[in-house]
Amino acid sequence: MEKTPKSLRLQIAIFGRVNAGKSSVLNMIAGQQVAITSAVPGTTTDVVEKSMELLPVGPVTFLDTAGLDDKTELGHLRTAKSEKIFDRADVMLLVTEAETWGECEEQAAKKASEKNIRVIVLVNKTDLRRPSPEFLSRLRARFSAVLECSTADLSVREAFMARLKDILLEMAEKAAGRHSFILRDLVPPLKTAVLIIPIDKEAPKGRVILPQVQVLRELLDNGSLSLTVRESEYAAALSALKEPPALVVCDSQVVDFMVSNTPPNVPCTTFSILFARYKGDFAELVKGAQAVEKLRAGDRVLIAEACSHHPIEDDIGRVKLPRWLREKAGGDLHIDTVSGRDFPENLSAYKVVIMCGSCMLTRTETLSRIRQTAGNGVPVTNYGLAISAAKGVLERVLKPFGI
Repeated sequence: MEKTPKSLRLQIAIFGRVNAGKSSVLNMIAGQQVAITSAVPGTTTDVVEKSMELLPVGPVTFLDTAGLDDKTELGHLRTAKSEKIFDRADVMLLVTEAETWGECEEQAAKKASEKNIRVIVLVNKTDLRRPSPEFLSRLRARFSAVLECSTADLSVREAFMARLKDILLEMAEKAAGRHSFILRDLVPPLKTAVLIIPIDKEAPKGRVILPQVQVLRELLDNGSLSLTVRESEYAAALSALKEPPALVVCDSQVVDFMVSNTPPNVPCTTFSILFARYKGDFAELVKGAQAVEKLRAGDRVLIAEACSHHPIEDDIGRVKLPRWLREKAGGDLHIDTVSGRDFPENLSAYKVVIMCGSCMLTRTETLSRIRQTAGNGVPVTNYGLAISAAKGVLERVLKPFGI
């Protein structure tokens, strides 16, 4: 990977009132003019994203939002867009001013608490007015991190950045999924994993997709061995090994092939199922897969893709998965598809929601979608688990996890 994808970066959202100086804070942190700043209310009309390497924290993405108290004509649309950021943020920079704390800040802090987002309060514009000791004391009694900030006085930038990085480094250690792993517990050092990667119309020319890259990198970091093949070379790969592999992993679309051609004593699973454990609530997603086995003709299903791409002739989410689901149900299904960060608020009409592997979503955002769906009483699962259930091999591919 030449650049760290946004889904693997610490997501830091900047919230606050209109003209609290949110965009100026982002520009100061980045050391460049990333966001447009103005005294005119509502200058930030959409979420501004800035990815950067913030050493020693690591790769991060800052999300500069519109003011939560925007009362302009399009204000409700801007704030609605900003509020969606609560579903993907790991850390919130809540920007306010001296002696300013009201309903806007209170609601943002409450939402952050509900979403388990860590909060750093930034008291901005201290060059114009210093906060009173009583005001700071009240904030510090509620929040573990409170910083004073002046974006107009660049002479204090270095000290401010040093303190901010220290706080972010500590918070990053606790952020959702920062220390989770994909498969290193399943493939010990010096043991072999065989990876079956089909090369079809969906395979990107000259490279492999992100989950496969991440698996390969983790095997390297763990001192494990890997053997990567297409399905046409799988039998030869098994024959060439002196001992059975510790694990076989395949692309979900060939899961039935893998199960049929893998000795019963060799553990096997799919990339997408590994990511169900890595990115999501594994128990909830496994439970949701059982709903796929119970689908009947006429049921309604939602397929939620995280990436936005032009569907191809034999697209996995638009063509193959719906076909396998209909075969399992024994008749036609009502299948709706959403992509990117679109996700319906009302999910009650669906028998099951099937998410992709979430390689383009953060763990925080994936867990938020799972909670939203399960909270509506609707089963939720992902591509790998759903396809394995539809093909009748779910039990086999869950064995490596002791299920």
